[in-house]
Amino acid sequence: MVKLKELKEKFNISQTELSIKTNISRQTINMLENGSYIPSLITVKKLSLYFNTSIESIFIFEEEDL
Repeated sequence: MVKLKELKEKFNISQTELSIKTNISRQTINMLENGSYIPSLITVKKLSLYFNTSIESIFIFEEEDL
């Protein structure tokens, strides 16, 4: 499960703005929010750095996902 949409709302940032600030495509951000994309470690790190939070607070890994 991805909490990216919640973080975007908390930081009041759009997909387009987040895309520009993290150098992650808007399409990738959209797919992450919808749970239809498994991100690379680089993408995960960029998001955690931007939101100044841990990877675990953005991505909740469940046993069936592994």
